[in-house]
Amino acid sequence: MLNKQQLTWFETLTQLDGVSGHEHAVARYLRSEYEKLGVDEIIQDNLGSILAVRKSKKANAKKVLVLGHMDEVGFLVKEITKTGVLKLHPVGGWFSQTLLAHRVRVTTRKGDVLNGTIGSIPPHMLSAEERAKPMEIPQMLVDVGAIDQADAKAMGIQPGDMVIVDGGFQVLNGGKRLLAKAFDNRYGCVMGLDLLAALKDQELDYDLYVGASVQEEVGLRGAQTVAQMVKPDLAIILDCSPANDAMATDAIGKLGEGVLIRVMDGSMIATKDLIYKFADICEAHDIKHQYYFSPGGTDAGIVHKSNEGIKTLTCCLCARNIHTASSILDTDDYLAAKEALIHFIDMKTWGDVVA
Repeated sequence: MLNKQQLTWFETLTQLDGVSGHEHAVARYLRSEYEKLGVDEIIQDNLGSILAVRKSKKANAKKVLVLGHMDEVGFLVKEITKTGVLKLHPVGGWFSQTLLAHRVRVTTRKGDVLNGTIGSIPPHMLSAEERAKPMEIPQMLVDVGAIDQADAKAMGIQPGDMVIVDGGFQVLNGGKRLLAKAFDNRYGCVMGLDLLAALKDQELDYDLYVGASVQEEVGLRGAQTVAQMVKPDLAIILDCSPANDAMATDAIGKLGEGVLIRVMDGSMIATKDLIYKFADICEAHDIKHQYYFSPGGTDAGIVHKSNEGIKTLTCCLCARNIHTASSILDTDDYLAAKEALIHFIDMKTWGDVVA
C-alpha cells in the first residue's frame, strides 16, 4: 500500500490542471516540493520544464537524468460561438467516444476556473442514422452556462484557454488501485519526488537531475530542450503506458504484474545493456515485472537521440483508460517500479555501460 505522502502527491498532482503548454500550476507545485526535499538547485529551461539537482562531491561526476513529463491531454478553446458555447481544439490524443456529457474545467487567462460540460444531444432529437454515428471532437461544444458570446467573453474566456476533462481522485479496493485523471504522466512527477526523498540523505557518486518536462503529449518537445541543457550520461524516463487487460487475459500491459520492461516502442529501442541489467535487478530482488512493446512513445524517444546520443532506459508502469479522465493504476505496480528504480540507480549497476 502507498503511504500518506505518496497518496498526497498522487491526489494533488492528478488534480492540478496542466495540458501541454499550460503546465504552470504543476511546475509551481513541483518546485515547492523540491524545495522541501533539500536539493542543491532547481533549474528550468525556457519552455518551462523543471529539474531538481543533487550534486555529487566527486569531481567530474557522471550526470544522471530521471525525467517524467508534467503535461496531460486536454483541449484549448478554439472559438466562442454566438450562443456562448465553446468549440474545442484537442491537445494530445483523444478517442471521441470517451467525451460526451463529461464535466470540464476551463481556466482563463487570469487563472479563473469555470466549470462546464461537453454538451450531448438527447437521443430524442437524433435520427436513427445520427445515433449510429459517433460524434467527433470538431462537432462537440462546451457549455459553461454563458447566455451568449458576450457573456462568455465577460467571464474572461478567450481562444487558447485551457480545457480539461474533470476526473476526481479516488482510492479503490482498499488502496490496491487508484482512479483519477492524468496518471499519464503525473505518475512520473510523483516518482521523481519519491526518488529524491529516498536518496535525500545519501552521498551520490553522480550528479542527479530529477524533474518533469513540458509538452510531451504533442511531440516530446520539453524533453529535447532538457536533454540539451543537462547533457546527461544516463537518462531514465518515467511514464505511464496503456494497459489493455480488462477484457483480454493475454494482453500486453497488465495491472498488478509490475514495472514494465519496455523493450521497444514507436520511438526508441531500449539500450540493450541497460534493459538487461534492469531485468536482472527485478529478478534478483523478486520485483514483479513484465515485458512490454508499444506502438506509442515516451520522452525517451527524443532524449536518446540528443547530443551525441544518450544511454536511455524507461521505468514505466501501465494504467487502464489512459488519455481519459478515468485512468486506473495499481499501487503495487508503482511500488515495484520504485524499488526497481532505487536498485538500478546505484552507479555500480550502470556505470560500466556509460563509461
